[in-house]
Amino acid sequence: MDRRTPALKSGEALLFLTDEQLRQGIEAMFFAYRGFTADPDRILADLAYGRAHHRAIHFINRAPGTTVNNLLNLLGVTKQSLNRVLRTLVADGLVQSTVGRQDKRERHLNLTQAGHELEQTLSDAQRARMRAAYREAGPEAVAGFRTVLEAMMDNEMRASYARLKDIGP
Repeated sequence: MDRRTPALKSGEALLFLTDEQLRQGIEAMFFAYRGFTADPDRILADLAYGRAHHRAIHFINRAPGTTVNNLLNLLGVTKQSLNRVLRTLVADGLVQSTVGRQDKRERHLNLTQAGHELEQTLSDAQRARMRAAYREAGPEAVAGFRTVLEAMMDNEMRASYARLKDIGP
């Protein structure tokens, strides 16, 4: 690609992707997701947990003390399905649920030491896969990939994602 051509740099040439190119991208996304979740799935299977448990652990780790309602909004799941996951995680000693100080109806969620250790194991596996892929693709591809992912988010999802970026590492 000629870097001196502004239209190609700005992505205008990509406005004319064929259905076949889009299909290939969709299929690549499906298989990439399978790869991205494969390592954590193996770890979770040994514990009789699924991806819902992983997502809950991940986002409780990202926002310690978050409320159940905040987690519901982040995950976009039903209260019933989240409560089923949280009951298991609390019973297994991975998540601690405490009553809110100002609003007694709120439940605040934190990972226990065991929860932090599991989150670290799951995240290490995914970070290793992401790091290898990013290295192979290079910095421009990484920036472009993030742009594509953010562009695919609905406005509400993008707002939740932006709030997480504000939390920090």
